[in-house]
Amino acid sequence: MSTVHVVPDRDVRHRGVLRAGGLWRACALGRTGVVASKHEGDGGTPRGILRPLALLYRADRGPRPVSALPTNAIRADSGWCDDPDDRCYNRPVRLPYAGRHERLWRDDRLYDLLVVLDHNTEYPVPGRGSAIFLHVAAPGLAATEGCIAVDPPALRALLAYLTPDSRICVA
Repeated sequence: MSTVHVVPDRDVRHRGVLRAGGLWRACALGRTGVVASKHEGDGGTPRGILRPLALLYRADRGPRPVSALPTNAIRADSGWCDDPDDRCYNRPVRLPYAGRHERLWRDDRLYDLLVVLDHNTEYPVPGRGSAIFLHVAAPGLAATEGCIAVDPPALRALLAYLTPDSRICVA
């Protein structure tokens, strides 16, 4: 079982360091930093142990990544429901979709590689947070809405390291 450690920066709330084997990389976290009790819209990255569930990727922007995770291509109609009042809360959906949602097919390249993490996924509790991913970082390691983000080369290296048994420990 491989373990990834994410340790928040003490001075900059939305930054941290990701360690996996010999890989050490700066990472972006949620705009409010690491939170013990995640709530929809709080901008926090959930503290605790997260498991990678699946890898999603943009097939039009590169070859299928090497990974032991279940892997699927993102389509132009791929979305993720983040509406706590919707029966599909914290689940993938096909667009157009009536409930509030996030589009996974993005122009900014942040979701070209995206690992779905198991925060509030098995039996989603409305309002406890949705769409917690490990994905490509924005320029300058800008804050996320609660995800963990790293540069593309680090994410590709991490994909070869992660398995369905891996643990991502967010301190």
